[in-house]
Amino acid sequence: MLATILQTALFIFCYVSGWFIVSLIKQRNDVADIAWGLGFVAIAFFLFLTKSPTVQSVMLYLLNAIWGIRLALHIGLRSKGKPEDFRYKKWREEWGKSFVLRSYLQVYLLQGFFMLIISIPIIVVSIAPAPIFNIYAYAGFFIWLIGFAFEAIGDYQLMIFVKHKKNKSDIMQTGLWKFTRHPNYFGEVILWWGIFIMVLPLQYGIWAIISPITISYLLLYVSGIPMLEAKYKHNEQFQDYKKRTSAFFPMIPKRQF
Repeated sequence: MLATILQTALFIFCYVSGWFIVSLIKQRNDVADIAWGLGFVAIAFFLFLTKSPTVQSVMLYLLNAIWGIRLALHIGLRSKGKPEDFRYKKWREEWGKSFVLRSYLQVYLLQGFFMLIISIPIIVVSIAPAPIFNIYAYAGFFIWLIGFAFEAIGDYQLMIFVKHKKNKSDIMQTGLWKFTRHPNYFGEVILWWGIFIMVLPLQYGIWAIISPITISYLLLYVSGIPMLEAKYKHNEQFQDYKKRTSAFFPMIPKRQF
């Protein structure tokens, strides 16, 4: 397994370095968000070509491709014709003369590191000697479907809302967003837990738990919810929404008296 991890790490290094060059040409670092989803598609394709595929490995490769392509298309369409995302623009201003080096290290190489960690279940299934279809596989797939639905539907509902909202400060509070402030993040975390459950019975499967733990930590405490909600700390409508709506797990909204 270690050899496959090292091979995948080298492939990811080349992949994110290529996207870093793209960011310099386009002069916008938010292409890293598009590279994120497509990266898992590329990893799955790399493993498909370099390892003997099984029915189970191909199934997980396809699930990753579906998820990664949808996410990349959504982000690409969302950012088309718009300035660089506020997070990357802020870093561009803060980093000053060291912007290029810090972008490579703190955006692209760091993203590549997390990409490797989160793709561990895909690596595990790529070297599994034979497919194992049991209750874990079916349960994991069902959980993946729930997660994918939450992420895709949540993103679509938000896209329609942003397209038609009249005031810039308006906050999405309907559909899935009525029950959780981040249905897309909830969905992404859940689908990776589903993938982990699918590979759990395989050799080295238990080590794949690092994948959902990592994505859960990143979205809940680092680059997901905290960073996004900091943008709305002075938005009164969001603060009211925050008081009655769960941050992550879908729940019935609290009543306001």
